[in-house]
Amino acid sequence: MTLKIKLPLLFLLMFIVFMFSIGIYLKLIFAAYSPIRSSLLDPRYIGLLLPIFAIACFIFIILIIYIHFRIEKPIQLLNTRLEKVDIVHPMPPLALRSNDEIGDLYRHFNKMEERLRLAHKEQTDMIAAIAHDLKTPLTSINGFAELLATRKNLPETEKQEYYELIQRKAKYMVELINDFSSFTKEKLDLESMIVKPIDASKLFENIALEYEYELAGLNCELTCCHSFTGNMLLTVNEPMIRRVFGNLFSNAVRYGGKNELKVYMTGYPQGHYAYFQIEDNGIGVPDKDISSLFLKFFTVDKSRQIQKGGLGLGLASCKSIIEHHGGKIYAYSSEYGGLGIKFSLPLVASH
Repeated sequence: MTLKIKLPLLFLLMFIVFMFSIGIYLKLIFAAYSPIRSSLLDPRYIGLLLPIFAIACFIFIILIIYIHFRIEKPIQLLNTRLEKVDIVHPMPPLALRSNDEIGDLYRHFNKMEERLRLAHKEQTDMIAAIAHDLKTPLTSINGFAELLATRKNLPETEKQEYYELIQRKAKYMVELINDFSSFTKEKLDLESMIVKPIDASKLFENIALEYEYELAGLNCELTCCHSFTGNMLLTVNEPMIRRVFGNLFSNAVRYGGKNELKVYMTGYPQGHYAYFQIEDNGIGVPDKDISSLFLKFFTVDKSRQIQKGGLGLGLASCKSIIEHHGGKIYAYSSEYGGLGIKFSLPLVASH
């Protein structure tokens, strides 16, 4: 029960008890004594009012005790906890005391602390991942440069190989930095993105037409089907949503692991959402890694990441974009044998 219901009911109950007590008291008094016909300052009047005053004080004390223990003390505890918030050394969650607004406040505070801890962990992991991914090629570059500097009598062919390796590692580092810069810029763009109504079927068909030719050039076959009707609208930022499709198709081609890869795109409405699926018949992802695919800098195979490129931010970017549009995204093992990605976008409510 919420406080806006509890408190009025409590005051109403106290008022009823007070009036009932006064009624009984006055009935007993007038049954025992004849009405007093004198001044209000008469000591007999004052003597009659003292018990009524005592009842009022008793009820007032009960209200004070209730408000202190049920409202004031929990808020004081919350204020004390706010002063001690430490995301590095987290404390146990606040124990829920009730199911009213105070309880909701405690629940929201616990969620806030958890979000702060996750944000801090995410920042720490981000720095560690960037440092690790840059350290590996940088170590190779330093090693090759040292060989070139110390061994002056190296054959020209071997020198050329080292130069090419240094160039390749440097290019990989530039790609990592560009990926990270694009990701951080995208996070800022999402905060100020402008959305417009767009026909769901037209969006699907335009995406299908665009990537059908692109994937065909990469020896990949794209199969598409949807069940959207002409009156189904999405309120989205189209360039951002196109970026999601681009990332998903790019991942399918890059990590599909087959020479003749088949990609399947499906769209359909369900309830108040439009659903899109991108699946492939590639080598897929181990079940233990599926739940981690949308984490920043996560890659199933580090060696494959270095060969194929990328920083492990593509799916994290997709998740961020979809959630900013009010949808959800998740991965699963496709019935075609590879990986499936499914995401939703809210449909515009029809009037």
